[in-house]
Formats: sequence, C-alpha cells, structure tokens
Amino acid sequence: MLQFLHHCSIRAATYTALDEGGLSPLPKRAKPTYLAMDKENQIIGYVVPIFRGSHEFESGLSDTEEARAKESAGYLARRDLFARGMESERVEHKSRRTVVRESAERISLKLYLTQYHKRLNEDSLMHTPEFVIKPRSHTVWEKQCVRLHCTISGWPEPRVVWYKNNVSIDPMAKPGKYKVESSYSVHALEINKCDFDDTAQYRVSAMNSKGETSAFASVVVKRFKGEVDESLPSPRLPPCLEYGVKFETHIVEKFGVSFGLEGETLSFGCSVIIYPSLQRFQPEIEWYRDDKLLVPSKWVQMHWSGDRATLTLSHLNKEDEGLYTLRVITKSGFETHSAYVFVRDGDAEVAGAPGAPLDVHSLDANKDYVIISWKQPAVDGGSPILGYFVDRCEVGMTHWAQCNDTPVKFARFPVTGLVEGRSYVFRVRAVNKAGMSHPSRVSEPVDAMDPADRTRKGTSAPWTGQIIVTEEEPVEGVVPGRPCDLSVIEATKNYVVLSWKPPGDKGHEGVMYYVEKCVSGTDSWQRVNTEIPVKSPRFALFDLAEGKSYRFRVRCCNSAGVGEPSEPTEATTVGDKLDIPSAPGRVVPTRNTDTSVVVSWEASRDVKELVGYYIESSIAGSNTWEPCNNKPVKGGGILHGVYGITVLECVRDAMVLAWKQPTFIGGADITGYFVDYREVIGGVPGKWHEANIKSVSERAYRVSELKENMLYQFQVRAANMAGVGIPSLPSETFKCEEWTIAVPGPPHDLQVQEVRKDSLVLLWKPPVYQGRDAVNGYYIDIKEADADFEMWRGVNEKATDKTFKKIKDLKEGESYVFRVRAQNKAGVGKASDPTEPVEAVTKPGTAEIVVNVDDDGVISLNFECSNLTADSKFVWSKNYMEMTEPERMTLETKGNKSKAIFKTPSEEDLGIYSCFVTHTDGASASYTLSEETLKELLKISHDHKFPIIPLKTELAVELLEKGRVRFWLQAEKISANGKVEYVFNDNVVHQGEKYKMNFDKNTGTIEMFMESLGKEDEGTFTFQLQDGKATNQSSLVLIGDVFKQLQKESEFQKKEWIRKQGPHFVEYLGYEVTPECCVRLKCKVANMKKDSVALWYKDGREIKVNEKLDFSEGVLTLEIAQISKKDAGIYEVVLKDDRGKDTSTLNLTDQGFKDLMNQVFSVIANSSTPLKIQSTEEGIRLYTFVMYWKCLIVMFFTDRARVAGGLPDVVTIQEGKSLNLTCNIWGDPVPEVTWLKNEREMVSNDHYILKFESGKFASFTITSVSTSDSGKYSILVKNKYGTESGDFTVSVFIPDEEPGRVRTWC
Repeated sequence: MLQFLHHCSIRAATYTALDEGGLSPLPKRAKPTYLAMDKENQIIGYVVPIFRGSHEFESGLSDTEEARAKESAGYLARRDLFARGMESERVEHKSRRTVVRESAERISLKLYLTQYHKRLNEDSLMHTPEFVIKPRSHTVWEKQCVRLHCTISGWPEPRVVWYKNNVSIDPMAKPGKYKVESSYSVHALEINKCDFDDTAQYRVSAMNSKGETSAFASVVVKRFKGEVDESLPSPRLPPCLEYGVKFETHIVEKFGVSFGLEGETLSFGCSVIIYPSLQRFQPEIEWYRDDKLLVPSKWVQMHWSGDRATLTLSHLNKEDEGLYTLRVITKSGFETHSAYVFVRDGDAEVAGAPGAPLDVHSLDANKDYVIISWKQPAVDGGSPILGYFVDRCEVGMTHWAQCNDTPVKFARFPVTGLVEGRSYVFRVRAVNKAGMSHPSRVSEPVDAMDPADRTRKGTSAPWTGQIIVTEEEPVEGVVPGRPCDLSVIEATKNYVVLSWKPPGDKGHEGVMYYVEKCVSGTDSWQRVNTEIPVKSPRFALFDLAEGKSYRFRVRCCNSAGVGEPSEPTEATTVGDKLDIPSAPGRVVPTRNTDTSVVVSWEASRDVKELVGYYIESSIAGSNTWEPCNNKPVKGGGILHGVYGITVLECVRDAMVLAWKQPTFIGGADITGYFVDYREVIGGVPGKWHEANIKSVSERAYRVSELKENMLYQFQVRAANMAGVGIPSLPSETFKCEEWTIAVPGPPHDLQVQEVRKDSLVLLWKPPVYQGRDAVNGYYIDIKEADADFEMWRGVNEKATDKTFKKIKDLKEGESYVFRVRAQNKAGVGKASDPTEPVEAVTKPGTAEIVVNVDDDGVISLNFECSNLTADSKFVWSKNYMEMTEPERMTLETKGNKSKAIFKTPSEEDLGIYSCFVTHTDGASASYTLSEETLKELLKISHDHKFPIIPLKTELAVELLEKGRVRFWLQAEKISANGKVEYVFNDNVVHQGEKYKMNFDKNTGTIEMFMESLGKEDEGTFTFQLQDGKATNQSSLVLIGDVFKQLQKESEFQKKEWIRKQGPHFVEYLGYEVTPECCVRLKCKVANMKKDSVALWYKDGREIKVNEKLDFSEGVLTLEIAQISKKDAGIYEVVLKDDRGKDTSTLNLTDQGFKDLMNQVFSVIANSSTPLKIQSTEEGIRLYTFVMYWKCLIVMFFTDRARVAGGLPDVVTIQEGKSLNLTCNIWGDPVPEVTWLKNEREMVSNDHYILKFESGKFASFTITSVSTSDSGKYSILVKNKYGTESGDFTVSVFIPDEEPGRVRTWC
C-alpha cells in the first residue's frame, strides 16, 4: 500500500480585549474572579455570576428608557452636567423603603432634567460622524489574526457597519471568523485565522441622521516563506489566557489510515480531552481534506459530542480520497491529527468496464453553454478507455439527458442547448470496449447565464440608510474603444474559447461585445453573435470546421454605437491535439512502516495542464498491477546529489563549505540542504555526523565545532517536498586549520544567464574569506571547455567592483568555462571553481526584455517566456540583485508574460534590469536603462499621458458677407468623441445670440461666428480641443490696431451688404474715350426696379434731360462730344427708390481733367495721317493731319537725347582688374545722365567712378573688380525731347576656375 506523508506549518494568533466603558465614572470595585478555588488555591470549577438589574440601579433608567435617552441631545447635556459631580460610593444592601425614596428623588430629578433639556438647542449638539482615529492597514502572515479598530465621534450615536470589498460583513454568517465590537466611540473588527481570501479592502461606515462617512483599510495576507523545518512542531504564539485559564488539549483514540469502497458510508473520529473542562467554553472543531476546509453537506456530516469529534462520509466517492485533518481549536491554541483515506472503485455492472470519472465541475459557463471538465479514472478495466459520455439534469428534476452522441476523448466537453437562467447538474460516464462505467458524482449546480449577470446576482450593494437624489446633466454617450489582450485560451475540435480585457475608454454605461471570425488567408469577417451582444469578456465559439484555421476579433458596443475592432488573434487551427504526458522516470520506493512505503519519481517532462499521477503496485512476479490511489496526486520527484563541494573559509574550529545545485531537482523546488561530515584518521574515514538539523536554503554553510588540524570529508543532500535526495559523493579531504593568507578566498556560486550566440552574463558571490583587507575587485577568466589548463585567459584587464559581468565576442557554437578571482590590497586570491561548460548559442524561442509605454504613459519592462513549466516563476532583478518587494516598481505576472512597471521613473531607476525564469533551460534577458533612454521614455510617457491633437491650421479669422466674423481651425483627425470649448479672455462662451458654433467631426473643422465686433470683443480667442486623453488649443490675439482694422473692415462689409439691398453700383462712375473721340461717362448698376431712379449731377446741378442720357443692360452712360475745358467739373450719379439710395462721384477737374484730355489726344493722334518732315529756317518741321477737329499738328524738334555709341554688349574681366568704359552722349539741351546697376540707380564713389564731361562724354570706371560687381548695367540719358538708354553686362571670373566657367550675374 501507499501512504502519503503530509507536513504543515501553521501560525496562529488570538487577540482578546476586555471592553471597559461608560459615559459616567462608576464606583471603583474590587476586580471580581469567576474561578472556583479549593483550599490549596487549585482551580476546581467556574462560577457564573447572576446579575439582577444592576445596570438599572446604576443609571436609574431601564434598558428601554436609556436607549431612548441616547437618541436625544439631552443625554449629552445630562452627562456633561453631572459627570463631574458624581462621587464614588460603597455598594451596600438597601431596604425597600430606601429604594422607594431614592426612586421618588430620581423622578423629581428627571422632571427637572426634562425642563432643562427644552432650553437646550438640540441642533448645536448634533453633528455628522467623524473619524477621530481611522483604521490602519495591516499585512499579516497566513493563519494569523488581525484587528481593525477606529474611534468615531458624532451625535446622535452613529450606526457602524463593516464591509469587505463593499459587501457588508455578517459575523453570524461565519461564526468564529469575524468578531465585531463596539464600545461607545471605539469600534473594532477582528478577523480570525486569516487566509488568502481575507486579502481585501475593508470599509467601516458610520451613519446617523446628520450624514454618513467612511474610512478604508487594506488587509494583505502573505504566505510564510521562512525557513521552516517540516519535521519540527508548528510555530505558535504564546498561549492566550482567557479569564486566567490555560487550556491543554489532547487528541486520543486517533483515527488511522482508512479504506472504503465507492457507495459505502465511512465514519472516523478522535476523542478529545481538554483540561480544565469548562462546560461554558467548547472548542472549535474543524475538518480538512487536503488542506481544504470541509463544510457540512449531503456528502459530509460532522458531529461533536463534547468529548469526541466524528466525521461521516455518507456516500463514498473517489473525490473523498485524500488526507483528512482534524483541528481542535481553543483559546490557548490548537492541536491537529491527520490520516489518509483511500477509496476503491465499486464493482462495475459489466465485467471489464472502467471506473467512474471523478471531480466533475464547470470550467466555464455562459447563458447558452457550459464547459464541463473532469478527471480520468485510475481503473480502465483492462482495456483502454474509448471516451466519455456527459449527462445533464435540470435542478429540481430527476430526468438525465445524454449530451453527446459519440464518446469524447478529451476530459472536457461543451454542453449547449441550455435554457438561459436555469440551473443544471452534470455527471460523466467512461466507456471502453467492455462497456459503460458507473456515473460519476454529480457536479455542483451551474447557472446558465452570462457571467456578468451572475456576478451582479451574487453581489448586493450595502444599505446605507439614506436615499440621495441628485440632478445631473445628461451624459453624452461615448462609443467605447477597442478591447485589448484578445487571446485563444482553449481550442478543441468542438469549440474555441476566447478571452479579452475591456477597453480603457468604456464610457459611463458599460459595454457589451460582438465577436467576429474569418478564415485565415481571407479578410471576410463574419459576426458570430449577430442577435445579442455578450456582456462578459469571455466567449466560446462552436460549429467551426475541423481542420480549418480561423482568426478572431472583438468589438465593443453600447448605446452610442459599435467601436473599432480589436487586434485579431493569430491563426488557430480547429482540431484535437492529444498532449499525452510522457512517462515519469526513476520510481524510487522507500520503506516507511512495516506496511507502507513512500514512492518518489522523476516528474514527466514538458507536460501541459498536468492533473496528477496515479500510482500502481504489483506483487513481485505476478505482473498484475493494481491502483494505489483512485484520485490523482501531485507528486514531487527524487533529487540527485549535489556536487562540487569546496571550502570557502577555514578557521581553527569551523569550515565554510559551498557546493553546486543538483543536475536534476525532481520536478519540485529545492527547499533546503543537509550537510554531513566525518573525520579521516590515517586515511580511514569515520562515521557520518549531521552538521545541521534544520535545512539551509543557501548553497553555503558553516560547519562548526570541528577539531583543529584534523582532516574531514563532507557530503550534502538536497531536499524538496518529496523528501531528502541522494547524498553527494564524499568531498576531498580538507584540513581544519586557520587560514592566514593575506589575499582573499575564492568567489563562489558562479551562475550563467542570458546566454546568446556571442555573449552571456556571469554572476558570482563574494568570497567568504576576505583576507587582511576588504575585497576591491574581481578578475574573470575564460577558456574553451576542451582546452588545456594553460589556455585560461583574462576577460577584463581592469578589476571590476561588480559581482556580475557581461562577456562578449564569443564564437557561436563554442563551449566555454569561466572562473573568477577576487582581489584586495594584498593581491589576487585563489580562483573559484570553474563553471560547467556553456555553449554560446541562442536557443529557439529566446526573447528579450521589451520596454513599453502604454496609453496611460506607464513605462514597463516586459518579458515573455514560451517554455514555461507549472512551477516556473519570473524573478526580476536590478543590477542582478533580486527585487522581492521593490518600492519603486510593481511586478505583475500573467501566464507566460511578466512585467516590471515603474511607479515614478527618475534617475534613481537607472541601472540594469534582468528577468530570469526558474524551471526552464535558462530563459533570461536584461535591459539597461541609461540616462538618455530614460529621458526618451519620459518624453514618450508625457506624450501618451498628455497626447496632442494635431492641427492642420491654427486658429484664424476671416470676414464673411454682412460683416460676419468667422473664427476657425481644422484638426488633422478627431474622433466622434471629440469635444471643444470656446474661450474668450479666459471665460468659456457658449452657443447663444452672440456666438454661433459649428463642429464638423468628419473634417475636423471647428468654427465660431459673430455677427459683428464691438469694443468689448477686443482680446484673446481660444479653441480648446479634447479627444479622449488627447488635448490641444490654439489662440488668436485681436488687440490694438489689428482689432481696430478688423472691426473697421467688418463694419464696412456690413454697410456694403446693406447698400446692396437697394439699387447700387456694381462699378462706380468712370469714363472712356470712344474711337469717335467722344467722352463717355459710365457706371454699372444692379438691383434696379421699375420705379428706381438714376439722376446725374454736375457740380451739384442736375443734368437736364436734353443732355444725352442712356440706361441699358445695367449700365448708365453719359456722352460728351467734342469735350472742352468747359466740360470740366464734378459729376455725380444718384440711384434711389423706396429701398434706399447709392451715390457715385467722378472728379474731372485739375489733374483728372488733364488725364482725360491725354486720352482724348491719344485717340486724336491715332487718327493722324502719316508724319511728314520739312526743313525750315526755324528748324526741322514735322506735321500731320488728324481726322477729328480737322486740324494740322506741327512739331519742331532739335536734338533729342540719345546714346551715340561706345558701349559693348558684354564685358568679361578678371577679378582684381579695373574696368573703364566711355560712351558719347548727344542731345540739345544737354541731357541728364544716370547710371543703373540691375535696375537700381548708382552713385559715384571710390569704387564706382561716374563722370560726364563736356556734355558729350560719359565714363564708367570700376576699381579693383570683384565677383559682386557682375551684373547688368545701364546708362539713361534724358532731355525734354526724349529719353534713351544703353545696356551692357559685366562678367567677372576667378583665375583658378576652369576655362569656360565664368561666374556671371545678370
């Protein structure tokens, strides 16, 4: 048979408090004793005192009257008035007459107090509850007790309620778990024997007629992680003495290992002796199965007779198999007893049929499906199990319906076709070729409803006693964001289960979800739940085609609409993958008793979702195997021995040893090590002795009480939950003599992490022996694993003061070994033992630490491991020192991903961060957070915390028709949730008569309109944008001249609009000269009616009708034939009707008349005959005849100004030379000469010398030509007869330039 050994360590703490209170001081009395003593002062019993209305005699009021008095303000007044005046008095027996007299005096006093109360202002005494002392948060070990207490003031006396995670605590619901105490203003909540479920936020609420207030405190329950020897008694706190009694508990007639058959009834128990035996105080009896507290049910009944505790299992099933523990708890502590119960399979109805499945439970439940899971039986009946059938039954019914037509091979099955809101129970049957097994034990009832509805159904809001009605502005609906972390958590041929996280931006009303799928390789998405969205972030999909690959995504929705889809999942192939675990190895039985053994084994490797192990036994030679356990057990494997035992330090009577971890740890964590030693005399080893009774967790230990100058050998054994492993081989023989060398001893515990194809990180611990001086550095040596000893070479030329080193420039595929030497002022010490060979290779699936900044600006380091095992843990370190409870970071692990989140990143966080995953093949990585990287991350974090909405245009202003003012800007992109505030001079303005707003979210255009601008509108206009977390703003300052100009333009535009409402001028009055040499005054008008009038005026006098007046096609004209000087004047046209009038004026006087005549003369000149020339005594006579006015034009010309010659077209000259040009000028009178460079007039100076001599010669000189002198030059000559110019270009070249490359500017 097989017996499982179970060890547990429990910490218990019990708190007691005697409440003393009273509003008024009471007479001091001798402290009563409630213990019955004999003559020798030995406790013989307990005395129960009888109280006969003592409280009524003390207060003068009955309980009902006093309760009523406490609800009035007068109660406080009476306490304050008489509390100081009461004196202590003796307790004496009073006659009936005395009692009556005192009663009459009290009635008189009560009457006086009633009148006194009426004169008090009750409102001045009443006030809302206040916390004088708030409850304090606690962190406690598991199994300890914790007490939350607070002091509350307030009148009327507040009603105090305690809550756990916003659910009120009822001490009667869990007797012994919670204790609530209230002593006037002091209130306390005591939680007994804390477990992990007690980790929560606790709230205490105080309420009276004046209001309510609350305070919060957190309780964190931690598992004890200290070094505990499982073989030693459980640690206990000092016993708690209640009323001076210390209880002693003894468990006798203990139950032993029990065996039962399925369907039978099994009872077992223990007798309990408690001394002293007090009838009033009964112990608390608890039963556990596999460390889980049992509660009474139809399968389990518990009985306590006063001296015997009994547990009855009414209908044995394999689920009842396990380690049962009885715990007897008193005020002074507790005692326990444990034994194992085995349950065998009942006889099958059909010979060869398998055993019944066990542990049937709901893995996932929704409104239209339930996923059922179970464990396979240990007995298959001699032939493999072909599959399982699942049955269901509605709660309250007796009819069972089979859910699947064909057996399922997986121990998991989705049951569909359920009615929403109803409850079901399930059972499973196994089948092989011989037949069907008995059905399993039925599951617990499962509700077919949405998990979100189930959560709300099970949680009720605490009643506060107040109904508060508030009026709020209706909240604008917000379309929810994208779901995140969508993943496929389970996939079989029958169904796929999706899980995701809700979006960060959910709006005010919560969200529901639509699930979509598409076949891999396509982009055709189909909605799965087309009718009703789901409420919980989990969903199972059915009816998928086996063998096909699918991708999935999720959308959120609410009343505002449907949000954007999440990122799709990776392709998931529908089908069953039977990951059958590999066989365990190295089964080692160890005798325990005459009839039992302890079995250890090597755990199966690379097992996914391991349920447990079945152990089978066989009589030697029979080859018939029988199951030892019918319920899977989680076991630990055997341990190989440690190796590499070395000495780190030696003194006269002690030696410090170090060793290396076993190559195989048995599938469970090592809990400690045991060291043995023996003397070696004359080369003959002696007997082994234990160096430590309690295991040590470090791989180094100081062995004390040795003999000086003696020779010793050592061996080390590792231990885990399965037991103590095989001892190591004996070490070398070491002599116990004090080291006196000056240099330090060897470093130890060398470890290798972050192995890549060209680098790795080497870690070590400082030497135990420091030498004469402290260690100030380390040297690292390296060599190829197969190289000779002489091939050791140094990695670092300068000693490092760190206990880690990243070694680079390794050859891929080469194996290396490393060692470390410590140094102090005296020199370099002995080298450490070399590491095991390490191959420089990057293993498949190796990941690096990724830094991430989320949408909230939170900076985190993320590491993912693809080859996790069930026992793997992520270990984060800073500068390769493990961070167990970091103050500046938060560590989170979910599945195969872990992250280290910075709380407030600063320069204190600079360093190397690494993550190592235990129980893997060395999965690890690191990330160096430098100052530059931190600055960049902080910038990104700031951008994410305070994102900016990008703008296409800044805030601008423009004028519209009627003089309206438009302020506008355009954002590059803004969602439907975008909002904008319009601010003027730091005050928010809203839609109204003065301001009109428009926000087009499709184009991102934001507008604000004003009908006009007044003096009060001078200032700064700002548009403030918000889109989720993103914000931005743009401002426009309109003050001073800018505002006045805009205001003036606005007023002008408004007037123009008003003007154009009646007859008005489109083109104002002007003139033109016709080819017939007539002057025509004209203007263009619009919006004319039949009764519209157009009046012409000259110099204020209306032009008579006999003048030629015309109006056709919106143009008014007035023709003047053969214009003369008498026609000069100011002309005006007036348009008017009942809608208004408009005026246009034309000034034809002075310069205006001259300009008009020039045009007339131009027309006349164009009508002239060809020019003729005639020489006369007066000069050269030019004459012609013109068509109009029949006149002869004669002009006499002498010498017009002109450039006679001498200037080249282009001048090319070398830099540094001087340029001189001269040209001839002709003209009478003598012309004026002007020189130009690039169309700009030049002035003579030292560089440019300009001369005009004798009225005929113009010279141009440039002294010391430079490249800046290149350009276009002109000479302009002018006299009263005309003007003429001459142009030339100067190009300057540099001698060093290639021929033909002339720098030219023109």
